Amino acid sequence: MIEEDNVIQTKTYAFAIRIVNAYRFLSESQKEYVLSKQMLRSGTAIGALVAEAHHAQSRADFLNKMNIALKEANETSYWLSLLKDTNYLDVKLYNSIARDCSEIVALLVSIVKSVKKSLDK
Repeated sequence: MIEEDNVIQTKTYAFAIRIVNAYRFLSESQKEYVLSKQMLRSGTAIGALVAEAHHAQSRADFLNKMNIALKEANETSYWLSLLKDTNYLDVKLYNSIARDCSEIVALLVSIVKSVKKSLDK
C-alpha cells in the first residue's frame, strides 16, 4: 500500500506508527486520555491525507489534501508540545517525535509551495 520510493508517504506512515505507540504509552502508562487522543487523531490523519492525495482527482485536489495534511502536522506539533510541557512526555521522547514532525512539516511546505507554483503558471 505504501510506495517505498514516495518519501512523504513513507515518512508519514512511519510517523503514524510512532504516534499510535506514543498514544498507547500515554493512555496505558500515564493514564492520559484527552490530549493524547487529539495527538492520535491529528498525527495519524497526516499520512491518511497524503495517501488520499496520491489518488487525487486533480492538481487542485492534490494541493487541497496536502494543505490539510500540513494543518494536521502543525496541530500534532501543538499537542506534542502541550504533552511535553505538562510532563506527560519526557524531553527525550518529545525531541525524537517532534523532530520527525518538523521534518514532515518541512516536506509538506515544500510540496505545497511547489504545487502552488505549478498551478500559477
